[in-house]
Amino acid sequence: MLVLPFHHPEMSEARAEDTAAKSPRYEGLKPASAAASAAARGASRKADTRCEVKVRSYLWRAGARFRKNVRSLPGKPDIVFSGQRLAVFCDGDFWHGKDWDDRRRRLAAGTNAPYWLAKIERNRQRDRLNQRKLESQGWTVLRFWESEIHGDPRGVADRILETLARLDIGR
Repeated sequence: MLVLPFHHPEMSEARAEDTAAKSPRYEGLKPASAAASAAARGASRKADTRCEVKVRSYLWRAGARFRKNVRSLPGKPDIVFSGQRLAVFCDGDFWHGKDWDDRRRRLAAGTNAPYWLAKIERNRQRDRLNQRKLESQGWTVLRFWESEIHGDPRGVADRILETLARLDIGR
């Protein structure tokens, strides 16, 4: 049985920053089953998701050159334009809590609610912390939902390109 540690969502900002680099804690919580845990691990690709590939394809064809999944930056952004200090995240709707109020209500009524609520809350908290760290280091951060990308990958790529143009003008 896998038991992950848990950090309470209302913990202090200072403590959140101190523990951000550590794995999330889910003490007392556990996945519904080993099979469910294995399925969830397999379902959550860490890099080269379909939405990332779609956006990168449009950016590449437009002549934009970038790095992907830069480990040295907080949050390991999906797409990075180092010269313009632009970091782009392609966030999964479920794992990063799109429409969180509605999703939280649905999860609360479902199976193993405490585990899933804590897990997604921690992801959201980590996203906010990493964004603040990047911005404090002078980076511009863009975040896009996976459904937004699937719905209009060219539009998302155009918004990234517009931001790059603005950042180039400001240099």
